[in-house]
Amino acid sequence: LNKGDIINIPVAHQDGSYFIDDKGLEEIQINGQILLQYCDKNGINQVLNGSVEQIAGVCNIEKNILLEGAQATLLDIDHGTYPYVTSSNTIASGALTGCGIPPKKLNKVIGIAKAYTTRVGNGPFPTEENGKNAEKIRKKGAEFGTTTGRARRCGWFDIVAVKYAVTINGCDEVAIMKLDVLDGFDKIKVCIAYEKNGKRLDYFPSNLETIKPIYVELDGWDKSASITKWESLPKNAQKYIEFIEENIKTKIKNAVTAVNVSANNGDKKIIAFEG
Repeated sequence: LNKGDIINIPVAHQDGSYFIDDKGLEEIQINGQILLQYCDKNGINQVLNGSVEQIAGVCNIEKNILLEGAQATLLDIDHGTYPYVTSSNTIASGALTGCGIPPKKLNKVIGIAKAYTTRVGNGPFPTEENGKNAEKIRKKGAEFGTTTGRARRCGWFDIVAVKYAVTINGCDEVAIMKLDVLDGFDKIKVCIAYEKNGKRLDYFPSNLETIKPIYVELDGWDKSASITKWESLPKNAQKYIEFIEENIKTKIKNAVTAVNVSANNGDKKIIAFEG
């Protein structure tokens, strides 16, 4: 894909009917111009050129390649909460398909989960909160759409959903993001199972209608933000992470708080970012 091809995006069927409206076309063209400006500024003459060959070459000389998924597991077209899904495979194997990397080249999968749960738009959300708790999470976590500004739906951590995601992605470890968003809660709920028609479910069902969450309440903590060492985290924050780790049956190697340094201590790392 050459730079000159970016703006010339086909948006019409052969019969002349458009599948992208005028507003959508304008957004594509604006974003294309931004990308072109970036390329010019940084001396990039081609955005993509023989990607399969390039990636295969890197794989063959055993260089590390990091693939980042843009959307969550439950939006996967095959394994998500259909019909409230996206148009592609968002799980780890979908990254290999999209990049042309053979499955046997994959040697590690790191799952990324927030310390709570969010969802954009419609669809089932067993642990969704409404009222002041949701507003507190939304405000502290800046849970608003980047482009649209639309408020995201917020709720408590869902062990069942995360276990399901860990299973179908084959996660070797998990990183917990935005732990500090839960700072200041007296009690924090965690969903450990579902109830449907009076029966307990410890697995993620294909149909989430009439599902009710089964919660345990854990004691909250005052402040985790700006902490960079595991042993310096409040004890209840440590217990929260350990409880999740025990129940999703996958090692949590990283926890993220709103600071700007990183530190490694033992087998758990507190990674920081600008909050």
